[in-house]
Amino acid sequence: MKVLVGVKRVIDYAVKIRVKPDKSGVETANVKMSMNPFDEIAVEEAVRLKEAKIATEVIAVSVETVDELVDKLKNEAKVI
Repeated sequence: MKVLVGVKRVIDYAVKIRVKPDKSGVETANVKMSMNPFDEIAVEEAVRLKEAKIATEVIAVSVETVDELVDKLKNEAKVI
């Protein structure tokens, strides 16, 4: 069985969110980003399934650049 996990990068929960001066959105420049906590749980569970030999492959899907996704998975989910 293959496991497909969707992941999204969001502003870190410990960061105070700032609204742009023109009120058009949230300031994201120079703001610490992290994996959505619920997505992190899903990735961890998928890895557990793979370690238990229930799943044969874990596939993470995100709509971001590949570099951002690879860094996120290496640093936060500790995917092997």
